[in-house]
Amino acid sequence: MFEKIVRNGTLMTVIVLIITLLGVLAALRIPVQMIPDLEVRTITVVTQWPGATPQDVEKEILIEQEEFLRNLPNLRRLTATAHSDEAEIELEFPFGVDITDALIRVNNALSQVPSYPDTVDQPQILSTSFSSNSFMYFSVYPLPGNPRGLDMDMMRDFIDDEVRARMESVQGVSMVQMRGGAQRQIQVHLDAQSLAQFGLTVVDVRDALRARNRDVSGGELDSGKRRYLLRTVGRFGTLEDLNNLILLRQGDSLVRLQDVASVTLDHSPVREVSRYNGNPVITMAVRRETGSNVIDIKYAMLDQVELIREEVLKPAGMTMSLISDDVRYVEASVANVWTNLAIGAAFATLVMFLFLRSVRITAVGVIGIPICTIAAFLGLLIAGRTINVISMAGIAFAIGMTLDNSIVVLESIEME
Repeated sequence: MFEKIVRNGTLMTVIVLIITLLGVLAALRIPVQMIPDLEVRTITVVTQWPGATPQDVEKEILIEQEEFLRNLPNLRRLTATAHSDEAEIELEFPFGVDITDALIRVNNALSQVPSYPDTVDQPQILSTSFSSNSFMYFSVYPLPGNPRGLDMDMMRDFIDDEVRARMESVQGVSMVQMRGGAQRQIQVHLDAQSLAQFGLTVVDVRDALRARNRDVSGGELDSGKRRYLLRTVGRFGTLEDLNNLILLRQGDSLVRLQDVASVTLDHSPVREVSRYNGNPVITMAVRRETGSNVIDIKYAMLDQVELIREEVLKPAGMTMSLISDDVRYVEASVANVWTNLAIGAAFATLVMFLFLRSVRITAVGVIGIPICTIAAFLGLLIAGRTINVISMAGIAFAIGMTLDNSIVVLESIEME
């Protein structure tokens, strides 16, 4: 069968051209990155509890979550860590486990936890691999001279709402992490003497704030063919609304929050500092999805950042710039491998000609180098692999073996 195919030159040429065309199309579609994608084996559960000590975090969160997570199928290791304000549980699974199914099981297990303290945030479930680490870093800082007098520690919430969401909308981006600054918060500083004067306690103030800072549904009201939905708006909109909160009624007099406390708009304690050129900034770290093309993400992200800079940041007195970019190393590494391939092919051609002493036979052997290289990309696409330093090095080794086999075959043909 193969002998008939080889003897039919037209059919062989058509087959080679088809393989070459498919290989070129595959090379244009395969993602490019520095290293191969590594299989995800760990799932991390992070639960925030502002103001809590590690002892309280362990007792109220970790012990409750461990009770349901430790029975997960295929779980190899569970590591729980209690920090100030945060609980972290790392779940490790063996190779071959379907991580999507594991994520569903983890989410179902956490939903069985009876309850958390009132100020505990919902647990966050994260699943990432080393190969999808951050590869682009941007810095957000005030315009030259800081014309608006911005405090970057206070701008974290604004950047989180207006900038991060737009950056995460870029195709191939899985997450944008923020570093620096702190979340805004309204701080109520109580006066102990004023509380004692009116017979109030800290608990009374806390309960009043919790009870009044909410919107309450009032049901429905039917009027002829129309139906109205009633809603009582009670959430605080400004600091003045908070200052006017009624804590106590004494006859005709009212005790308001401003009578026993001072209310200020500030931020939570700064626990991480990000600086650029010695000035405080907000750093944005971009992480990619597994199997995505870092080069395509880079240029799409730069276009998006330009829009964000003009439409969002500039009117607010800020700007944004790229401070670090690992994609250039990817491009340089892949280009270096291509250069080495070309040099190797040139030397191989020279060595073949010196030993075979025939231009025609050398051409027959050398023409297999680009064909085999292009066909290798078709194999990478079918196997779901990416163009990276490791796969390109493998292709280079395979070309060397192909060349050796070609020489042996050519010598056999010549001898016959």
